[in-house]
Amino acid sequence: MSVRLHINVDHVATLRNARGTPYPDPVRAAQECLAAGADGITAHLREDRRHIGDHDVEGLGRLLRDVGKTFNFEMAATDEMVAIATRVKPNVCSLVPERREERTTEGGLDVVGGGPALARRVRALLDAGVHVSMFIAADAAQIEASRALGAIQVELHTGEYAHGREGELSRLAEGARKAHALGLQVAAGHGLTQDNVPAIVSIPFVEELNIGHAVVADAIFVGMRGAVHGFRDAIGKGLAAR
Repeated sequence: MSVRLHINVDHVATLRNARGTPYPDPVRAAQECLAAGADGITAHLREDRRHIGDHDVEGLGRLLRDVGKTFNFEMAATDEMVAIATRVKPNVCSLVPERREERTTEGGLDVVGGGPALARRVRALLDAGVHVSMFIAADAAQIEASRALGAIQVELHTGEYAHGREGELSRLAEGARKAHALGLQVAAGHGLTQDNVPAIVSIPFVEELNIGHAVVADAIFVGMRGAVHGFRDAIGKGLAAR
């Protein structure tokens, strides 16, 4: 058994943008993560470009194509982002909700309420040869709607679990079971740390984690490679409990 570890490099760009310098470079950070054993890289190009920029997406796309690793492009389901994705052609587009005033993504995408506009954008990505993942709550209706639109994966939002919400681990486990039964790959992400990862990984059918802020935070003390190694160890503890 294994669980893929994708590192989100958004907050390397946050640090860079705080001073308007060209460093630290998210592409260099991605190289360090891959050298430490990450299976792929995640980046979220927001509408307001608050961290990752268009040039970062281009650079990450080139790097990950060259080394044959997965590029997971997080994006709002907008025509602008679909156009960028169909040009860059990441391996996977993860569709996420987005509000300008939020500090970070606050919940899962409402796939059920997405209507024809969401269906049209998903179809455009699929027609371009890009796999689609839906970042959603562990809710049966949202999982079923994701499958109906053609997603190959759902990423279960773990923010409430990370905040200690009672019963959330059980809800995530049931969501993972439901998604797997429908033939979907199951990823998880948001608010994950080395301390709370093992319990998530112990859930059967979880195949992938997307982790960013905690990796960058840990890297202040142990470097990017040390942070990735730490999360690999945490994944190992979770797998041992399956």
